[in-house]
Amino acid sequence: MSAGNDRRPWAAAVLDWLRGKPGPAASGGSRGIEAPQLQSLSGEYLAAAVTDPLLVFDGNATLVHANAAALAAFGGIVEGMALPLRFRAPEMQALFDAVLTGAKASHTVDYTEKLPVERSYRASASSVGRGTGLYVLLFKDQSEARRIDRMRADFIANASHELRTPLASITGFIETLRGPARNDAAARDKFLAIMQEQTTRMARLIDDLLSLSRLEMKPYLAPGAEVDVVKVVNDVLDSLAPLASENGLVIERRFTEETASVPGDRNELFQVFENLFENACKYGQDGDRVIVSIDRGHEGPTPTIDVTVRDFGPGIAEEHIPRITERFYRVDPGSGAPRKGTGLGLAIVKHILTRHNARLTIASEPGKGAAFTVHLPAA
Repeated sequence: MSAGNDRRPWAAAVLDWLRGKPGPAASGGSRGIEAPQLQSLSGEYLAAAVTDPLLVFDGNATLVHANAAALAAFGGIVEGMALPLRFRAPEMQALFDAVLTGAKASHTVDYTEKLPVERSYRASASSVGRGTGLYVLLFKDQSEARRIDRMRADFIANASHELRTPLASITGFIETLRGPARNDAAARDKFLAIMQEQTTRMARLIDDLLSLSRLEMKPYLAPGAEVDVVKVVNDVLDSLAPLASENGLVIERRFTEETASVPGDRNELFQVFENLFENACKYGQDGDRVIVSIDRGHEGPTPTIDVTVRDFGPGIAEEHIPRITERFYRVDPGSGAPRKGTGLGLAIVKHILTRHNARLTIASEPGKGAAFTVHLPAA
């Protein structure tokens, strides 16, 4: 590629267009930018400064120039190739036709690139004008926005389903109590107990949904606060000791530190360890014990405080581990009665740790339990 005064004709044309300088076929027009710094720039430099994929083509839809982002996004494109042969999708053919025939000065379509990974773009083509005979094709990556839209739709569908199930159960029991079981004291007590359990489940689900919503509305952690992780973990274990006893579990505390400060929000970190310990009690009750350890970690570029909650239950199959922090994703333990939960606990853990610039690692082997380790940056 050439630069500076040794410009290619297309680069000079694009640069003239950016400056507002009339081309050969143009007359009149207002003066554009004439800053001395701009005089020494080539169109190639300007194209390279665009972070989105950008292609310059001529009236025959032949590629004249591609910036670095375009070369990275679309494999196999070279100067001189016919763009309609590279972008064969009907919507892209319509875009080239609309712009090259002059039917529209600019045209925008949605385009999906299938390989090497699927990416969604908003593709816009427009004429450079001023008699240059050149056109610019710009791709805006919409993949993340589309992914978030799909997540939002899935989230609403899943939340509706989770709420609908206990509501249907409660409605059925109410109808039974008002009808066949009106005068059956034993059935009434049994159904009321189930209804209370279902309403408790709905209340917890709503609390978790509200918690997630609050976390998403404040993605950044307020600076300055420090938390003693050892004290937080001890408080969690003390508060949940009855749950461990109810499940026949012994809590083993293995702390190498008496105090360990990290930047963070105490209430949110309490929620993290509460969720992890509750899961260990629910899914690890066949293992008779839960080990909670606190150590200093030095594996990364900065020191961390590592808190590990380990159970000895059925464990988690490897294929589930990458997904268990997704909303409403639950793993069937495969033995005993189904575990109660909303499927949102680990999603909340993930959001809180992201706010704390921390991470969660999971180690598990079926039949040997699971270990969840929180890596918090040390203060």
